[in-house]
Order: sequence, then C-alpha cells, then structure tokens
Amino acid sequence: MIRADGWKEHAVWEHSAALRELYTRRCLRQVEEMTCHAQAAELLAPRVRPGDTLLDAGCGSGCFFHSLRLRHIPVEYWGMDASDTLLDIGRQCLPSYGLAAKRLLQLRLEDLSGEADHIVCLNVLTNIDNYHRPLERMLQCSRKTVILRESLADTAEYRYVVDEYLDPGCRLRVHVNTYAREEFIGFIEAMGFKAQVVTDRRSGGHPEMVIGYPHHWTFVLARRVG
Repeated sequence: MIRADGWKEHAVWEHSAALRELYTRRCLRQVEEMTCHAQAAELLAPRVRPGDTLLDAGCGSGCFFHSLRLRHIPVEYWGMDASDTLLDIGRQCLPSYGLAAKRLLQLRLEDLSGEADHIVCLNVLTNIDNYHRPLERMLQCSRKTVILRESLADTAEYRYVVDEYLDPGCRLRVHVNTYAREEFIGFIEAMGFKAQVVTDRRSGGHPEMVIGYPHHWTFVLARRVG
C-alpha cells in the first residue's frame, strides 16, 4: 500500500518527546531565551520600519516571536514550519501572548511563495539535504533582509547520520551539513543581496557539538541591493 505520510514518518522533529517539551517551555517562557534568537532580533531591529512583515522560516513552534515582542520591534510576525506537531504547540501557547494561531503556517521551504520584508531562518538549512533551493525561495521572497544562522566553514562537509537523541526505539537519520562559506555567500550575492558574515555569539566562532557532531554556527545578514 502506497501512502503519503512519509515526511512525517521519517522527520526526526516528529519523534522527540524531549524536543516537544522544550518547545512548549520556550513558548511559555519557562526557559531562558535562546542566544541565537536574541542575536537575530538585535540584528533585525535597526532594519525594521513600522508595518514591516517578518517570516520566521523553519520556526518550530514560533517562540522567536517572544524575542521580537520583548524588544518592542514593530514587525508583523509570521512563522512557517514543515512540522504541524511543533506548530500546534505554538498555536496553543502563543495566542495568550498576542500571536494569532493563524500566523503559524504549515509549509515547507521549497513550497514558499509570496513576499515578506524580512526573513529569518535559524539552524534549518544545516539539517536538510542542501541549501540551494530553499535559500533561493527565501531570497526571492524577501523585499529587504534575510538573516541566517547556519553551519559554515572554509570547506563543506555533508553527513547523513542517525540521531541518537530521539524517542526510545526510533532510528532515524538527519542531515548534519556544513556549507562552504565562500560559496554560500556567493550564492546569496548572486541573487541581488549584499551579505555580511557575523560571528555567532553563543559559539564565539568555535565549533559546537550538537547531537555529537561539530556545527560551525555563523550568522549571515543579507540586505537586498538589487
């Protein structure tokens, strides 16, 4: 029997009770703000004008909304993620903080269309098969800026490994990629943006081990110039 539920069946984000608990606590502000959320909000703040829209691409449950709200950044927040399971956490928790459930959209990056003034995408492209198509979609849709945090280094390295931190008995693989920094920046600038590399505050530019593999976290601030 052929079925159409393969993405949910094989996505690691759908098979971690610990992750769902953490995302719930983040949405309820029961844990400390993520350092990368704070840094992304600070990079974004001086570039926002009242009435601007922001798309949080790969938002998980949408807790980046808190980082914008607490800093009084006057931007209209929309979140999108492929995982309805994670989105439902935000749809249940965030309306009490002022975010309507309809602002969290179930959507894959490859299917993105439309426009937003600003797009933020944190820790997403590193964990999918490759960055070209989804990054192209985001750059096409952004009117002003794209802020990214991904694993970038002098040379690329691609891994497809078992995630050992999933629910008991679950043996699924996930991409853990590091992209070549120069090529990554070149791709962005070829799309009509000026890209600035910013040192990641949490890792200080040093590799950080995540699920047992090194991640070279780097922020990229891309501003449309053409």
